[in-house]
Amino acid sequence: MEYKNNILETIGNTPLVRLNKVTAEVPALVLMKVETFNPGHSIKDRMAVRMLEDAEKRGDIQAGGTIIECTSGNTGMGLALAAAVKGYKCIFTTSDKQSKEKIDMLKAVGAEVIVCPTNVEPDDPRSYYSVARRLSEEIPNSYWCNQYDNLSNREAHYETTGPEIWKQTEGKVTHLVVGVGTGGTISGTGKYLKEKNPDIKIWGIDTFGSVFKKYHETGEFDSKEIYPYITEGIGEDILPKNVDFDVIDYFEKVTDKDGALMARRLAREEGLLLGYSAGSAVAGLLQLKDKLTKDDVVVLVIHDHGSRYVGKIYNDDWMRERGFLERELSVRDILAMKKGQQFITVSTKDTVRQAFHIMKEHDISQMPVMEGDKMVGSITETAVLSYLLENPFDNSENKVENIMGDPFPIVPADLPFSKLSRYVSRTIPAVMVKDKAGTLHILTKYDIIQAV
Repeated sequence: MEYKNNILETIGNTPLVRLNKVTAEVPALVLMKVETFNPGHSIKDRMAVRMLEDAEKRGDIQAGGTIIECTSGNTGMGLALAAAVKGYKCIFTTSDKQSKEKIDMLKAVGAEVIVCPTNVEPDDPRSYYSVARRLSEEIPNSYWCNQYDNLSNREAHYETTGPEIWKQTEGKVTHLVVGVGTGGTISGTGKYLKEKNPDIKIWGIDTFGSVFKKYHETGEFDSKEIYPYITEGIGEDILPKNVDFDVIDYFEKVTDKDGALMARRLAREEGLLLGYSAGSAVAGLLQLKDKLTKDDVVVLVIHDHGSRYVGKIYNDDWMRERGFLERELSVRDILAMKKGQQFITVSTKDTVRQAFHIMKEHDISQMPVMEGDKMVGSITETAVLSYLLENPFDNSENKVENIMGDPFPIVPADLPFSKLSRYVSRTIPAVMVKDKAGTLHILTKYDIIQAV
């Protein structure tokens, strides 16, 4: 029988998946190391287990002890899975900018989560670093993993992620692109690959508000570079020991907006529902596309799954509140802009000539045909004009019902502007809208053009 002894044995050996649509402008072959296939849906599973196992070997934690960690969520998930298998308790500190989904998932796997303020200095007693350190000093038989400075972090990637990429690309990888947070992934993986081929370029993706890029380029830790940002999982206001700046060839900064929008594109265009930092990594690669050739093989290593961000980057309201998405006009908005609100109709028993005079008097090109409060058809200037041209001397009382067309479509008031094309066409010049009171209104092509 083929099976794993526990969930931890499923970590690693994640697939490389080619990107196609979002990287169409990139001349190189772009492959993504999809780390969401790990059991905790994150690359952090690799180093979480390694940090804990190394601590066990050193005797830093005993059976029944408590794992303590400051985490943005993903390392915590990896540690929580290991704790469930090995029988430890978990206390995690995190920052208040992390998604609710991350916090809820950590609690779901048995962890206690303490949320700390983001906008404080790292050595402030309220920061999630300081709270984790204090708890580790106060709680007996506890171990603070400290993923930022614990070199077991990058060793995990040196021993697993790097060799996997080398084998999967048959040694043809030319560029490694990784978002940099603790620095373990890019430093461990990059070190292994450069030992195999020193010409491989290691590119780190940073975010605005983080110190990495300027420090790498100047050697100066500039506190003026530090300011709040929204992107999760990459960038830092400290210099973790796991970041090996000698391994990294170049840093590229990506805005909060560009990272979020690219994550949404990956979901829509590639079928890859990934985290915020994955969007940043791909956006950064596109910013660097002119540095690549058709012979290059780029491997993007991403951090986590999009399920952790359904209330944020995959939520339209959240995106609009931050100016990442322009609010799209709705039918209700267009109706509110309409200059003439008078609702003009004809009945089935009105004559064609009466309809003609109403259209002429009010300078309109179409009307709904009503029977009481019910719309039963529509009439347009084209239909009226055709009848009058074909019957110029007909003074009979020919009724509207004999030349009317189908009723105009009724659309919901919250229908986005972009969806109106499904209803308005060359043969359908208007739609009907019901307001909250149930009253009908007409929206014509002219009204739409005026609103735009």
